[in-house]
Amino acid sequence: MVKQLKGKFIVFEGLDGSGKSTQTKLLAEYLAKQGRPAVKIDFPQHGMPSAGMVDEYLRGKYGQADEVGPYRASVFYACDRYDASFKIRQWLNEGKIVVADRYLASNIGHQGGKIKNKAEWRKYVKWLYDLEYGIFGIPKPDMTIILKTNPAITLKLAHKIIDQEKLAKRKAYLGKQKRDIHEKNKQHLADALRSYLWACQEFPRDFKAIDCMEGASLSPPSEIHQKIVCLIKKII
Repeated sequence: MVKQLKGKFIVFEGLDGSGKSTQTKLLAEYLAKQGRPAVKIDFPQHGMPSAGMVDEYLRGKYGQADEVGPYRASVFYACDRYDASFKIRQWLNEGKIVVADRYLASNIGHQGGKIKNKAEWRKYVKWLYDLEYGIFGIPKPDMTIILKTNPAITLKLAHKIIDQEKLAKRKAYLGKQKRDIHEKNKQHLADALRSYLWACQEFPRDFKAIDCMEGASLSPPSEIHQKIVCLIKKII
């Protein structure tokens, strides 16, 4: 029998530039004001040994994203999450609310997006769940929130990062490169969004999409945050 964890686990997903790090920070601050102990974690853990193959993949060492394929690339990311799963489980057992910027669903988005046929996509997702939740036994989130954005808009925003911590992490795995192999491929980003939305359709209890667009621009972070607060109140 699986041991019931005391805390709650909330994950933000979406394309690069969709505001995940901003919303992760805002939610952690909101929870602190409510007297709820919260801790943040980001994936991949760039620069860490567990993310070594992820970093090499994103730099293009193993070829382009489609050449590596969804299954091989997924294993790289899964190993990194397994490495972090021990501290996540400890935080949850301590009753903390864990707020993550990316998690398993990033594989569904970025790797599942490589699969155009929905029946084959479903097979991939089942395999992924068996790998990460079954074999690796990583904690399953209580809610995964997909920040729905326009890929063309977020691609531009992804390269206007001012957060120093985030800049340092990008430099750790990209070096002098400006973009990783996902960011260089506009079709990859569009496919990732499609796969994220498929997940919302197929698993509505686990995945919730929030429309973050206001016309041709992103909605103000404060407005997106209020939508998120309304969602998470159902589980905390």
